[in-house]
Amino acid sequence: MIKIKSNYKYALVVPTSMGVRLLPPDRQTVFSSEIFYMQATSAETNVASVCSYLGLPVKVLTTFVKDSPIAHFIKANLRSRNMDFDGKDVEQGGPWGYRHQFNIADSGFGSRGPRVHNDRAGEVGKTLSVNDFDLEELFGEEGVGVLHLTGLICALSKETGEFCLELAKTAKNHGTVVSFDFNYRASFWENRQQELRGTFKKIADISDIIIANQSDFELCLGLQFDSEKYNAEMTPAQQFKETVNQVKERFPGASIFATNLREVKNANRHLWGAAMQSGEEWTAIEPREISVIDRIGGGDAFVGGLLYGILKNYTPEKQLQFGWACGALACTYFTDYLQPDNEEQIWDVWDGNMRVKR
Repeated sequence: MIKIKSNYKYALVVPTSMGVRLLPPDRQTVFSSEIFYMQATSAETNVASVCSYLGLPVKVLTTFVKDSPIAHFIKANLRSRNMDFDGKDVEQGGPWGYRHQFNIADSGFGSRGPRVHNDRAGEVGKTLSVNDFDLEELFGEEGVGVLHLTGLICALSKETGEFCLELAKTAKNHGTVVSFDFNYRASFWENRQQELRGTFKKIADISDIIIANQSDFELCLGLQFDSEKYNAEMTPAQQFKETVNQVKERFPGASIFATNLREVKNANRHLWGAAMQSGEEWTAIEPREISVIDRIGGGDAFVGGLLYGILKNYTPEKQLQFGWACGALACTYFTDYLQPDNEEQIWDVWDGNMRVKR
């Protein structure tokens, strides 16, 4: 079982590269739209929003472009989400210097799937360095319950990979639980496979929680699986259980392996499930149909809900249920992060309770 430190200032800490998301109104395409909503975004703060909105202390480690109006917009958004943040202000270096990433996306509708375009040229987050933060003060003096890392920030640059590895080592030395979501992105890995596999393996080796599916283990770590142990009669959850059976001995320090399960019927209707091995306890939620406004961020909210359940010392079964419900609820928002009113709202999603609350 995962044991969380009893004395901490921050329940959850996430390193991230912040940017903005441009989203057309009314589920229209980017090409057909002239007006856009702008949201502050990153996968890691999407995860952390579950905890921050539900009252747990969260800290974001990032970096900003000095005097940028986009940086001011992002900082205001993080404050509105009840998040503390620490980040160096980097000089822009002129019009062709650093900036925050742009994510341009539509939500899709019916038979038209979502389309996402990432514009990350000159991204200031690629400069993240361990030298920008006092890790001994953060993990040793202040205390942290869970450090959550994702493959997105690890793979952003050589510097961010080294930064994440050092974060994981320092956290582990001070009794902080380390969570790692592989979150493979092919475009980040181009011509860097050897470098990134080495970094990912080092982080996975000291992680307590690993969030990955079979494809992630193959692509990020180069692991090979015995295909004869899988068969067409297996449910998605059973297939994940077999994957865990084949990898868990390679990661003896990990207590939890988890993943979400998704089958897309159309842009508005998905089958949504989850599975987790916690110690020797196996828990699974076979995919159930959910309604979708915008799928982006559903997986992050699942992870955020799972970590919240771990921090609150829920049973493994309830940890997974809470994560599943957070992911399902996040898909009903136009923001790519969940903004829950309270725990009751999330448990109502799990229970299928859609009655009016007055």
